Amino acid sequence: MVNDVAVFPPPSSLGLQTNKGQKTRGSVFSENAFTATACASIPDATTARRKRGPSLSRRTGQKGSVFQHCDPWNPTAPAYGRFWIDLPGEDRQRKTVSLGVCRTRTIAKQKLREYIESTGVNSEQSFTIKTAPVTTFRTQAERWIDSLSARRRKPVKPATIWGWQHALDKWLLPNLGDRTLYDVGNAALRELIEKMASAGLSPKTIINYTKVVELVVASAVDEEGEEIHPRKWNHNFVGMPILKREEQHRPTVTEAELGEILADAHKRYSLLFALLAGTGLRIGEALGLKTVDLSPDCRVLHVRRSIWHGQEQAPKTPNAVRVVDIPKPLADLLHEHASGKSGYLFAAKSGRPLQQRNVLRALHATGKKVGLHAFRRFRTETLRRARVPEELIKLWLGHSKQTVTDFYAVGLEKDEAWRRKWCERVGLGFSLVGLLGLQNGGEINSVEAA
Repeated sequence: MVNDVAVFPPPSSLGLQTNKGQKTRGSVFSENAFTATACASIPDATTARRKRGPSLSRRTGQKGSVFQHCDPWNPTAPAYGRFWIDLPGEDRQRKTVSLGVCRTRTIAKQKLREYIESTGVNSEQSFTIKTAPVTTFRTQAERWIDSLSARRRKPVKPATIWGWQHALDKWLLPNLGDRTLYDVGNAALRELIEKMASAGLSPKTIINYTKVVELVVASAVDEEGEEIHPRKWNHNFVGMPILKREEQHRPTVTEAELGEILADAHKRYSLLFALLAGTGLRIGEALGLKTVDLSPDCRVLHVRRSIWHGQEQAPKTPNAVRVVDIPKPLADLLHEHASGKSGYLFAAKSGRPLQQRNVLRALHATGKKVGLHAFRRFRTETLRRARVPEELIKLWLGHSKQTVTDFYAVGLEKDEAWRRKWCERVGLGFSLVGLLGLQNGGEINSVEAA
């Protein structure tokens, strides 16, 4: 074992006086006394100073330097400028640019200053972007997805998160996942859109997927909540498709087709299809109905929840929480169906709500290859055909109020007599004869309002 030996400086270096050539035995500055004094006066050792990172507060901006490949200055020779630039995840590097022919060194310096200002090399925004920790699109996308359901302001529903995650897994991460956020700009987005268009994706799908890219990039913020990589997305440059709503595929059903569906559908689903077509409910809202959501006579139902992948969630929007009036023929069938039941109105044997995919499979088994939203479009056509007041259509369908007048007339929603009058005037718009279990059904046709 090696003993630690302390080495001390001579007394003179500490400001202590000694006599040259004089022995120190018996002196006040004997070896032992000096050792004790020196130990008390030497400060504790300090750790090595850490190298400071880039800081905007220590920068005053740079003007760069100019030079020529000749000496002295030649008014006819090309001039060049040099300055420092920040690179994401790397040390600063020197960049050289050509300034062209400059008659004097002063003119060359002026050109270089204009170039530096135009490129924003000294700007705070450029500094923040290029000195931020290097983050890939994949890493930021994971952070963004994890934060959506838990954020305090405008939490996102599970169905929406699932759709965004599908877009990431299918297209965005395979094409952009390994790029840094700094590199995900208009050029990268243009390349992605070209690939999606070549694969035959619809304009609506391309627009939805590119919106996810924009949201992920914008989600990277600094300590002050400012975007680290602000972007001015150029939809003309990236080739964003134009959505033509009149060309979108919106399948619906006719009155005759609806009758065939009710006649051919399995008994478990036939009443559900009739409810969708007679009220305009979304499929998730219909699957989330419970017996307590119906009035005693089943003439009014309250939409309070929705079902997605077997789990309850809030309806699509605040306007989706609403009351819907039901025509009497359909209300009688619902009353018979709900009698003696508790829990979900349309449930499996386990008591849990039906799965949407099973309902869609039952619809396709009737030979009609349409989506469940086709019933909602059918009800909208029926209401418009009967010239129902627009504010009542929005209430029954759960659409948002558009104007101040809509908010002023919100009291009409509580006028049950007025609502019921219009409900009976419109009717169902289709026949219940084909519905299984209905022995003596009469045809209920929509009636045009006077």
